[in-house]
Amino acid sequence: MGKAEHADDALNIDLAGLKLRNPTLLASGFLGISQDIFNRLYAAGIGAVVTKSISIDPREGYRNPTVVAVAEESYLNAVGLANPGADAFSKEIEYNVNVPIIVSLVGSDSNDFPPIIKKFDRLNILGYEINLSCPHVAKLGTEVGDDPKMVEQIVKTAKSITHKPLIVKVGIGNSDVVNIAKVAKDSGADAVTAINTIRAMVINVEDGIPILSNRVGGLSGRSIKPIGVRCVYEIFKKIEIPVIGCGGIFTWEDAVEYILAGASAIQLGSVIGYRGISAFRDITLGVSKYLKKKGLGNVKELVGLAHKY
Repeated sequence: MGKAEHADDALNIDLAGLKLRNPTLLASGFLGISQDIFNRLYAAGIGAVVTKSISIDPREGYRNPTVVAVAEESYLNAVGLANPGADAFSKEIEYNVNVPIIVSLVGSDSNDFPPIIKKFDRLNILGYEINLSCPHVAKLGTEVGDDPKMVEQIVKTAKSITHKPLIVKVGIGNSDVVNIAKVAKDSGADAVTAINTIRAMVINVEDGIPILSNRVGGLSGRSIKPIGVRCVYEIFKKIEIPVIGCGGIFTWEDAVEYILAGASAIQLGSVIGYRGISAFRDITLGVSKYLKKKGLGNVKELVGLAHKY
């Protein structure tokens, strides 16, 4: 992949074999189904794009309202994994040339993943991120990420049919996030993203009705950053594969905090709704200045430094 003009080599990273010009990635679920938008994001300085989660068949998702702003620079959303399906999206990115794309995949069991991967493996993409937030068909009301055996089956199945790097996105569900990350690693995952949104809800006090049509949604934004940092710290301490930090990153200081906790890269999502895509360049510039201030030659020297104290 080409580098943008005036790229800063101090920000170059190797993420599970993926060489990126900087550690900022688009978080799945934000601006993630249009090649035109991917091109704009790359021109804006992003390191790589993680697409919206794609299923084998199209999903309409939940009816409106699906997103509501809550607390300070935070969102609650219940979009329902709406996406155009693997066939349509593979055609959307078929002629991608320069943008480093990681395709997010979603399915309810291990059998869902081989046909999706076969649609994308021949294309110019870097790899995959598996979203474990899909409902578990065998256990209504739970997510696949809550079931270690299901996580093991999905990761092993996906790894058996692709040579591209596989990232697993873990969340705060009903199981220990560190244990799920370890299961993913032991099953062949090349990296882990932590964390996904956190189940939450808001109720209109005037009429007593939950605001989201699905009642419960996923909380993202500033509200979850301390939880995300804690999870990255604990996962980094227990497993040897790279960790990607995600959740509430709005400033370069937030990014550095995640990296100190153990993140080799970071994903930005909610900040786009408040600051626009210029947030990617602003954050990378801030991290670059911080590295110079500390006398460090590359951002990888920061990774996990908080564990030394």
